[in-house]
Amino acid sequence: MAYQITDKCVACGLCKEACPTEAISEGAPCYTIDADKCVDCGACAGECPSAAIVAG
Repeated sequence: MAYQITDKCVACGLCKEACPTEAISEGAPCYTIDADKCVDCGACAGECPSAAIVAG
């Protein structure tokens, strides 16, 4: 199951840089994860300073 970005996102962009499959894109007001591209590696969650990314 793909990771999801919650409303805790502060749009810092660290998750996008960490994603090996380029599944994360900038959205308004926060970033979003394309579930079809997400490989559930958790790299994005490990980089998120606001704990906004959850499995899910």
